[in-house]
Amino acid sequence: MREKVLSVFIDESGDFGEYNPASPYYYVAMVLHNQEVDISKNIESLERQISNWGYPEHTIHTGPLIRRESVYKNDLREHRKALFNALYHFTRMIDIQYICPIINQGECSEKSKLAYTDKLTKEIANQLRVNFEYFSAFDKIIVYYDYGQIELAQILVSVYNTMFSNVEFRKIGTNQYKLSQAADLICTVEAIAYKNVLTKSESEFFHSKNEFKKNIYKNIVKKKL
Repeated sequence: MREKVLSVFIDESGDFGEYNPASPYYYVAMVLHNQEVDISKNIESLERQISNWGYPEHTIHTGPLIRRESVYKNDLREHRKALFNALYHFTRMIDIQYICPIINQGECSEKSKLAYTDKLTKEIANQLRVNFEYFSAFDKIIVYYDYGQIELAQILVSVYNTMFSNVEFRKIGTNQYKLSQAADLICTVEAIAYKNVLTKSESEFFHSKNEFKKNIYKNIVKKKL
């Protein structure tokens, strides 16, 4: 019988540095893809759309795209919106699910890397435990992460290996897999949905929190385990 494999693509928002009360949250998006499900045509369609807008072989980074930063600083809103929509519809249409553990570092009595690590470890373990039946239905779990934050990488290795006996970890480049970009989008969307007020750049991009929730978030959150 063919081995049933689950791919888990990781993206994060936040850090383990000095506490910032204006940005206290840490998000870990985990996109879950059953490798038996073929999404190659969806990937081809996304690549074609990106290329048609003048970005061949481009890796979309949702946060800078919305904020008009980095490679997008001189791009028109129309072009940035088109890239966002291409990745959004790709994510919305493919057969995936996700979880997104979130912690508020402000709730830690001690504002330290150790305290944040402890809280995030427990939250990730809790979400995996809640969905244990889903994860344990697979013969093998492969976790893909770019190791952008070594603290998170260590947490993932520890928690996954503690809870499951069939886990493999692969370090990847951010441009290797479209599902990594889907995780990036989900992480950004969850972060926007979680806060009360949009930033200026988010308001320019989505107009209002209500429109964001109605037009974007409601279709993404349907994929949450």
